[in-house]
Amino acid sequence: MMVAEAWLAALPAGRVFTAERAAYRNILDARPVPETATHRNPFREWIGALIRADVHGWAHPGDVRAAAHSAWIDARLSHTRNGLYGAMWAAALCAASLVADSTDAVLDAADTVVPPASRLAAAVRFGRETGRALATRELTTAGALDALHGEFAGMHWVHTLNNAALTACALQAHDRDFGAAVALAVAGGWDTDSVGATVGSVVGGLVGADDIGPAWTAPLNDSIATSMPGGPQRSIRELAERTVALAEGTS
Repeated sequence: MMVAEAWLAALPAGRVFTAERAAYRNILDARPVPETATHRNPFREWIGALIRADVHGWAHPGDVRAAAHSAWIDARLSHTRNGLYGAMWAAALCAASLVADSTDAVLDAADTVVPPASRLAAAVRFGRETGRALATRELTTAGALDALHGEFAGMHWVHTLNNAALTACALQAHDRDFGAAVALAVAGGWDTDSVGATVGSVVGGLVGADDIGPAWTAPLNDSIATSMPGGPQRSIRELAERTVALAEGTS
């Protein structure tokens, strides 16, 4: 329950939505984990746990199992099944990106933490296959996006499965090209900010901050807005340095 206690202490209730809001309510009702994820929570396989999982990877560079385990502890508060697996997968992607030399290697490493018979594993496989076809020009960008939308027709735009497939496709198709990978993730039209951020996180980890390019980094002015305690703005560099220190403490 340490994660639940941290939520109550530091996370404003008005800044959580869908699965996280349901879990927050269940925590206040003193429901135990994992009932916090299942009681009156129809959103528990949506993307919320996946999009908060990056830091678990950054704190465990190169150790995809430790990253996935850390993400699992967090995600089970609000998500189940593929929502949970998605968080483990995203954490593993980020952990692998800090030591690998290609997104293909990153994706291979992250595949090892996903239950092989799960729908998430099938979605990632489809995304990777589509990304390979785009990379070899068997498909155009429009054709790749049409294939993804056809495969997941009718699925909610913030579900884990379709967005994970799009993430895998963007990474597989564009490898170390930060701008192209992020652009494809956003062009997919589902949870655009979240998928763009995850893809950018992975490719950024792979190429390093200096190779992302000032066109992407300069407009941020080394600042990020937050609802967490301690002020509305934080330094991105300072947060990165604190994460590095955390990683060094766990190695």
